[in-house]
Amino acid sequence: MQWFSKLLSKLISDAGETATGGNRNIRIDGDSTGDIQTGDHNVITRIYQKFLLAGAPRTSPRKLRDAYLSRLMNRLGYLTLEGIDPKAVSAEPEARLQLRSVYTALLTRESEQKGEGDADFTETMRSDRAALRPALALLNEHDRLVLLGDPGSGKTTFARFVALCMAGELLGKDDVNLRLLTYPLPDDEGKDTDDPQPWDRNALLPVYLVLRDLAAAELPEDEPGACVIWQFIRSSLEEAGLGDYFPHLHRELLEKGGLLLLDGLDEVPEAESRRDRIKAAVTDFIATCGRCRVVLTSRTYAYHRQDWRIEGLYETVLAPFSDGQIHRFVDRWYSHIAELRGMNPADAEDRTVLLKRAIFGSHRIRELAERPLLLTLMASLHAWRGGSLPEKRQELYEDTVELLLDWWETAKRKKQGTGGDAEWEPSLTEWLRIDRDQVRKLLNELAFKAHESQPEARGTADVPEDDLINGLMDLSPKKDLRPRLLADYLCTRAGILLPRGVKVYTFPHRTFQEYLAACHLTELDYPDEVSKLARKTPERWREVTLLACAKAAAGATSTVWQLAEALCWREPDDPEAGTEDDWGAQLAGQALAESADLRRVGDHNKAKLNRIRRWLVRILEGNGFPARERAIAGRSLSVIGDPRFQADFFCLPVDERELLGFRYVPAGSFLMGSDKTKDSMAADRETPQHTVHLPAFFIARFPVTVAQFRAYVKNSGKQPGDEDSLK
Repeated sequence: MQWFSKLLSKLISDAGETATGGNRNIRIDGDSTGDIQTGDHNVITRIYQKFLLAGAPRTSPRKLRDAYLSRLMNRLGYLTLEGIDPKAVSAEPEARLQLRSVYTALLTRESEQKGEGDADFTETMRSDRAALRPALALLNEHDRLVLLGDPGSGKTTFARFVALCMAGELLGKDDVNLRLLTYPLPDDEGKDTDDPQPWDRNALLPVYLVLRDLAAAELPEDEPGACVIWQFIRSSLEEAGLGDYFPHLHRELLEKGGLLLLDGLDEVPEAESRRDRIKAAVTDFIATCGRCRVVLTSRTYAYHRQDWRIEGLYETVLAPFSDGQIHRFVDRWYSHIAELRGMNPADAEDRTVLLKRAIFGSHRIRELAERPLLLTLMASLHAWRGGSLPEKRQELYEDTVELLLDWWETAKRKKQGTGGDAEWEPSLTEWLRIDRDQVRKLLNELAFKAHESQPEARGTADVPEDDLINGLMDLSPKKDLRPRLLADYLCTRAGILLPRGVKVYTFPHRTFQEYLAACHLTELDYPDEVSKLARKTPERWREVTLLACAKAAAGATSTVWQLAEALCWREPDDPEAGTEDDWGAQLAGQALAESADLRRVGDHNKAKLNRIRRWLVRILEGNGFPARERAIAGRSLSVIGDPRFQADFFCLPVDERELLGFRYVPAGSFLMGSDKTKDSMAADRETPQHTVHLPAFFIARFPVTVAQFRAYVKNSGKQPGDEDSLK
């Protein structure tokens, strides 16, 4: 209490007030506060606020307010790609994107008390689009709002954007204001819908606080709850040279109200009981500012812990991006990139189309794009690569994993200081004194173990905190590491590993879990270990196997054929062949179709190729596999070569041709056209009626594919456009 004693002494001295007796009776402006007793926070708060509000400003309140709002817009108005795309760090101004130019309105659904650990949670949100509502609509309806979501789902961006637009409206900006805040939502194609998002009031004075920065500040001991935050706001304004504005900000928030945006409750570390103190301060601050609207953000799993909840706040959860939101983000992204880089508008439009085609052309990439952070990563890769994503998904995953690892691992700016100075906390590798490659290998191993033990075939697995912490500590030569500090360090970061529950982490998407597990298996007795897993439990290990094949093939093409042999070494007619051999052949076919260079197949690999072809024909024509798997076998055959098409189709027996989906029609005559004497409605082109003699022919049971028509052209010698090409 030494700090507060000095404060009280100064207050009494400055105001000329008296204190008498054993218990101090304080009079302020003739109003007795009564005896100050230990723990009497109401009286202490009044005295503390009296001290904070002391002093006359030297500048007009209006100018101070405008300076505060301008500074807020400058702080919140840009998104930096530093830490997201290393290539953008030296590419100013491209590394600073205007938030107003790329922001895409977010959708929410009411919390169902499910966290990120619930495998059905995201799927439920994705399927029930009718229940989704704009985040702004919830803020419009509820004075006290908790915005929950996964890391990278847009919580912080929403809070920053709302504060930015409020500040712009209060400053009379033409391009950043309430009109931008309430811009209509996109339809499924990304086009504007008819109605703006709801906001039924004027602009509110915004106060944006990063709670992790508050926790990192020097918090005076035994200070009353809300006073912790008031003191932090005052100190922050003083650092910016706006200390004179604090009394006016304080008065306006208490008397008129405003908008308090409290970002990242879950990112407050537990060390030194700071988490409990910050929660108490936030709770008291919200209660004190009764006229203010409040937005509190947190990760879902953390807030659903009972000891984190704050009473009286309405909960809503951010939903994954819809198709329309993805379309709109990509449109705005390339429009802004074109503006920054002086790109031709037509080129920007072409790149927009290419990026959308890459996203919507693959269901796995489409799933990645549902999370704003991952969509931003892909858009960044696409832009800095000159308008393309890696053609092979293994390369895309590798690039994205490296960006996520970089964002998770590198040094972080902790707190903005006076004049733009910043405090930095060291990167993970600097702090632990280990090599980045060691961290990557540990993550690969953790992903493999998590995938191996996961009972479900969807969603991401749990990574126990102890496994992560112990693994990192084992790598570090430092002997004075404290596990709790390391846990706090990791818990406040988003990237390649995300906190999901109490002492539990996970990967941001199943794709990354599978890819990292694949990387581990390429270094673990490849190809024997991965082929053994795939043949025994194909549904769990299919994607891992295909990614491991692609990863290994990037180093040596011969590894594809080694894996194919390990997966499928028996012939289809081998009496010992069983279900594992069926699956081995199926996965071998997919691996060859995705990763092998089939233009140059050595003599020693031709026997393997033909064996796998025969297996796939057996799978395709049999009834042992589901229709979906038979279709996959057919697609693999279309790439690696269907042995049934190796012979001249027209030389095949009728029964073999019918197996290919055709039906035999014998030679015969039929009556073609109409007779006007019998059909008065017949058109001239339908007459005269006549007999046509047709030779025997085959007709397809299903629509003819391009590949089938190509085979027809090749065998018939006819060309498209010939008058008799279809005869």
